[in-house]
Order: sequence, then C-alpha cells, then structure tokens
Amino acid sequence: MDEKSHYSRLLIALLMVLCFGVIVLQYVCPTSDCQLLHLASLSSRLGSRARGDRVNGAGAGDPYSSEDGALVRFVPRFNFTTKDLNRAVDFNIKGDDVIVFLHIQKTGGTTFGRHLVRNIQLERPCECHAGQKKCTCYRPGKRDTWLFSRFSTGWSCGLHADWTELTSCVPSFMGNRESQERRRTPSRNYYYITILRDPVWRYLSEWRHVQRGATWKASKHMCDGRLPTLSELPNCYNGDDWSGCSLEEFMVCPYNLANNKKNTRMLADLSLVGCYNLSIMNESQRWAMLLESAKRNLRNMAFFGLTEYQRKTQYLFEHTFRLSFIAPFTQLNGTRAASVEVEPETQRRIRELNQWDVELYEYARDLFLQRFQYARQQERREARQRRLQERRKLRAKVKPWWGVTGKAVFKPTTEPPMTEQSPVFSEEKQADAGQKLESETEGEVEDNWLEEDDSETILDYLENVEQWR
Repeated sequence: MDEKSHYSRLLIALLMVLCFGVIVLQYVCPTSDCQLLHLASLSSRLGSRARGDRVNGAGAGDPYSSEDGALVRFVPRFNFTTKDLNRAVDFNIKGDDVIVFLHIQKTGGTTFGRHLVRNIQLERPCECHAGQKKCTCYRPGKRDTWLFSRFSTGWSCGLHADWTELTSCVPSFMGNRESQERRRTPSRNYYYITILRDPVWRYLSEWRHVQRGATWKASKHMCDGRLPTLSELPNCYNGDDWSGCSLEEFMVCPYNLANNKKNTRMLADLSLVGCYNLSIMNESQRWAMLLESAKRNLRNMAFFGLTEYQRKTQYLFEHTFRLSFIAPFTQLNGTRAASVEVEPETQRRIRELNQWDVELYEYARDLFLQRFQYARQQERREARQRRLQERRKLRAKVKPWWGVTGKAVFKPTTEPPMTEQSPVFSEEKQADAGQKLESETEGEVEDNWLEEDDSETILDYLENVEQWR
C-alpha cells in the first residue's frame, strides 16, 4: 500500500505541475502565439505548397519536388533573359483577356485542350454536355468567352490554324462576337499558348494518323489574306486520302507538310518568306528565317508545354496564369507512335527531314526546363519571405510578454580595432569576429532578408545553372 500511495502522490504532483504550466502558458500567450510560433518554424522546414498544388493522400508534401530532382543532369545550352524566363502574366478572366490555344497536330493537344475546358478550377466552370464537341466557357457574370480553342470556339480560324492564321484571325473573330458597345472598349490582351512534341515521334504519329485516312483537308493555310494555290501546295496523293501509305512513301513526298511542318511552320510568321511561294528565296534561307521567327514567337508566347513533360507542363501553366487544375496531369508513353518499331537508320533520316523542327525543339526544351527551374526558385524565395514575415509578426506579439525588445546592445571595448593587415589578426581572431557577427539579433537578420531586392531571384537561378554544369 505504501508503494502504491507513493506512486499516486507522484502522479498527482506531476499533474499539478502540468496544470500550472498550462496556466502560465495561457497567461503569457493568451492567443496561442507561442504555439503558432513553433508551428511556423515546423512549416518552414516542411516547405510550402504553391497555388494550384494537389495533395494526393494524407501528409503529402510538394507534388512537384520529384520534378526538381529530374533536372540534376540538365545542362543549359542557351542564355535567356529574365523576361524570357519569367512568364507569369496578369490574366484577368473577369475582364477582356483571352487565352488562344495554337493546336499543333499529334502533340497531345487534344488532351491538353480537354484539360482547359474540364479540369480547371474556375468561379464559373465551362459547361460541357455529353455528345457535344464544344463547351461554353463564359466569364463570371458575362456571356463572353475567355478561351479560344477547339473545344470552346471550334475551328473558327481554320482546322489547326497556325500562328500566322491565328494572329490575323482571332482579333477580328472575337470583335465580331462582341456587342457594339464592347467594340468601343480598349483592345484586349491575347495570350497565345501551345504544346510541342519531339519531332521524330510527332512525325511517326502523324504518319500513322494519315495511314488511317486523316487528310486535314479543311485546313485553310490562309496567309497574307489569301489561300495557297494548288501549285504552291500540291497533294501527296491522288485519291480521297492517303490511307495505307507506307512510311517510306510518307517520307519521300516532297510536298508533305509533315516535314518541318508542325513545329517550325506552325509557329513562324509565314508572311516573312512570301507564305507558300517557294520562288522568292532559296530553301536554306527560307527555313533559316522561319526558324528564327518560330523561336522568337515561342519566347514571346505566354506559355508552351512539352508532351514529354506533362507534370512540368501543368506546373508552368498554373504558375503562368494563376489557375489551378483539379486533377494532376499523367504521363502517357503508350502512344501508337511509340508502338512503331523504327530502325535507327530510319530515325536518322526522319531527323534529317525535320532538321529545323529538331533544332527548334531542342531550343524549346532548353527554354522550357530553364523556365521551370526559374519558377521553382522564385516560388521557394517567395515562400521563404512569407515564412519570415509570419515569424516576425508572431515574435512581435510574443516579445512584449517576456520583456524582449529585439534590439542588440553593444558595449564599447578598450581593445584597439584590428584589421586584416594586423599581425595579431589570426585565424582564431577571425573566428571570434565571425561569431560576433552571428550574434546579431534575429530580428535584424530578418530585416535583411526582407530588404532583398528582386535581383536575388535571378542570382539564385544562376547559381543553380552553375550546379547543372
């Protein structure tokens, strides 16, 4: 009995101490700021989630952290400006802004187009009904569309219209849909987006599509206000379609637009080279101009994604437009083109036929991955600043209870100041000096963090570029 009573008294004493501690804590921090302070510190170690991130399961963290690790072996080849890398735009879905989707054939654009109308968190979601190919994507409180794409406005500027067609057609098309009052308002912002794919696999995918009977006869190829003549753009087949053609036949046709077609031609300004009139300049000069035009337009587009990088494509779109997808993108590698067994020599020939597309894709891939890395660096820096600001606010509430002012007190010393040239400025003295610098108050350190200018973002990015090398 004595032993049991001893344990009982000990337990009661512990409970009393615990209750006393709780009472003191509530007195010191009546709003639980102390607890929040520790929670803020914990959250800073766990990291923060960007807007639009998804949590797949309990306790899941940043869903794009694995994408960061995939860039370990990436070595940048091109130097881009901060403007090229920072593509976040102020897209106003409630105003007059419009996203224009340039849909290149066989790049996964159909899947991405469905994401745009079915998979975005919106105040007023697109209305999509079974059996209908198009969805109604109105702005909140208006009967006006914010999206120009196959699944919202249809092929209003022609089947798979290219950059030349869209930039001349979309403004007039959108203007015709507006009321007379809205036509007097200032011009709207058009944000062009597209999806690119590795040229070899895109080429093989188009061949398989043509082999099954696809022709894209409804494509207009409008340029400089006129359609190309039959002599400027002849067909590769005599019948209704080119179904059943072999890969060799598909490759040797000199009029096949699949050769350097879907990336370079679709993204370039064709009016610079006389549209489809091949007699104006030689072939090498023509394609060199088209390639530079395509690169320039690609850089200036609000956003482009790559079929081979679905998750990064999702992240960059969300980062660019501040819109969030409901369900995450999935990487599908089991396409019909992937099932085709192609000899290395045949692949080499396809790359030669699409040399300009290959060069453009390498350029686009480099820009795409650098944009992803830059955006992630920027996101982490902003999250770090938010955490520091939150901790400063919490400490500002906590410190008065403990009588802490947060100001460092410096006492004068009688020792003469030492310099690096002084013979007694040994390594030990340097270490002591370093410790004194580190003893500055945390509040002052936080002030330094918060006073950083925007140049740190690009510096962080450049440091990572050096690590890639």
